Parts: sequence; structure tokens; C-alpha cells
Amino acid sequence: MPGTGHANEPHGSGITNRLNWLRAGVLGANDGIVSTAGIVVGVAAATVDRGPIFTAGIAGLAAGAVSMALGEYVSVSTQRDTEAALFAKEKRELEEDPEEELAELAGLYEAKGMSAETAERAAEEMTKKDAFAAHAEAELGIDPNDLSNPWQAAFSSAVAFTLGAALPLIAILLPPATWRIPVAVVAVLLALALTGALSAYLGKASPWRPTIRVMIGGGLAMAVTYGIGSLVGTAVG
Repeated sequence: MPGTGHANEPHGSGITNRLNWLRAGVLGANDGIVSTAGIVVGVAAATVDRGPIFTAGIAGLAAGAVSMALGEYVSVSTQRDTEAALFAKEKRELEEDPEEELAELAGLYEAKGMSAETAERAAEEMTKKDAFAAHAEAELGIDPNDLSNPWQAAFSSAVAFTLGAALPLIAILLPPATWRIPVAVVAVLLALALTGALSAYLGKASPWRPTIRVMIGGGLAMAVTYGIGSLVGTAVG
């Protein structure tokens, strides 16, 4: 039946933005896992006391979540400022010379493969419907109804980082002292394998290379901090 062949495919406005935030959330969780794992493994290599491990882990979690939130807020706010400037310029051009903008839109459609006649007709129809949105999408590559929200970006990044950071912290605090580091290492590598595979899936890529890459990176981070913690613990002790 017409209109039912692709009922399960996402065609709605905002799908690209949602996928971008999902991908950013996966990367934020990955950062939380690696950075916090490095901290707690390093401290655990220097001492068996839970207090310092817990304190260092919580401090790293809080600092990382705040840093991620601020970074995303500043980044997305800068992007929004740039988009606002481009939109203002486009609106001004539409007001000052609508005929030239119509010809420009037709040219953009023709450059995408339409015939000159079809491109002109499409430009006229889209201009009647919403000239600004048509130019924003065709000329700037921006959907004015699907802009990123800096507060949403900041909150999402902080939550993703916190959830990721909680895993190594829990994994290293629950087991007895002799099993803390091995359990944490295994839990972290498994979690990184999951985030690597999910990131590859969102990017429609093969999961093996990014998964192995992120696991090696996390393993190296823990190895380095473990070595530093051991040296510092021996020197101080």
C-alpha cells in the first residue's frame, strides 16, 4: 500500500540532531569511563584504603562532568551564534533582493541534478511555502527548525559522563582489595567494547576496528596510571 513501505524508517524532522546527540552521549560516557578508570586504578595502585580511592573517583567524576557540560555549552552556543549571524544575513538578502535569491535557489537545485525547468519550478514552490527555510537548508545546509540547544547539550554530556564514570568507581570499590584492580580493568574493557561497538553502529561502520581501538586506548590509560600510582605509592610509603 502507498505510504507504508518504509513505515519504520525515521523521516521526521530532528532525526539528524537526535543521532548526533546520541553519538555525543556515547562519546561522553566513553570519556567518563576512561578518565575515571585511570584515576581510581592509579590511586588503588598506591593504596588499599577505600577512602582515598572513593574521594579521588568522586572528585574526578564531578570535575569531568562539569568540564564536559561547560565544553558542550560553549561549543554549541558558539555554533548557535554563528548560525544566527548566517540566518540574519540570509533574511536581509531575501528582503533586499528576493528575485536574485530566487534565481540563486533555482541554481542550487539545478546543481543537485534537477533540470533547469524543474529547478526553477521547485524554487518557486519552496519560496512560496517558506523562502527562508528553503534557503537555509539549500544554501547553508542548516534546518532552522532543528537547531542544537546548548543547555540540552550541556546536560546530556554531564549525564553521559557521570554514568560512564560511575562504572569504574563502583567496580573498584565493591571487590576486596586483592581483586579491585583486576575487576575494574575487566569491567572497564567490557564497557569500552560496548561503547565502541555502539559508536560504530551509529556511524554505520564496522564495529571491530573502533572497538579494538577504544579498548587499547583505555587499557593504555589504566596501565600508565597504574604504573604512576605504584611508583608514587612506593616512594611515599
